[in-house]
Amino acid sequence: MKRPANAEKVLERLGEWRKICPEITVRSTFIVGFPGETEAEFSDLLQFLEEARLDRVGCFEYSPVDGAVANALPGALPDPVKRERRERFMKTQERISTSKLKAKVGKTLKVLVDEPGVGRSSADAPEIRRRSPIQGWKSGEFRGRPHRSCRRARSHGRLQ
Repeated sequence: MKRPANAEKVLERLGEWRKICPEITVRSTFIVGFPGETEAEFSDLLQFLEEARLDRVGCFEYSPVDGAVANALPGALPDPVKRERRERFMKTQERISTSKLKAKVGKTLKVLVDEPGVGRSSADAPEIRRRSPIQGWKSGEFRGRPHRSCRRARSHGRLQ
């Protein structure tokens, strides 16, 4: 598996986007433990993660899917190796996300009320669990939420 796909171009593109829109939120999802993935390739992926400094990241362990060409590839990795790589990946990303959120402490985030008691910022997708618990606002309303603190890649604050 050729990952990250042309890392230099991706990093260049991220830099251009961030110049145009400094508050952009960049999210992605990765698979670790693909058949034949070496420790060196995995280390390259972690290095890419460090350089890209993505905001929201998910990671899955490779698993065979009916009909997938990758099922026939040699070098299937044992489950403990895939699990350990996913844990290392997520610890790396947690540190990056926490650092990025700490830089936002003191700023006010705009939160959309999705449904009574639940809202999200523009950085959060509706299907992802990063939601702001809220009380007393109507669906469709936007409210400010001062970003007061951050712990383990989660922001904390109250709606205004």
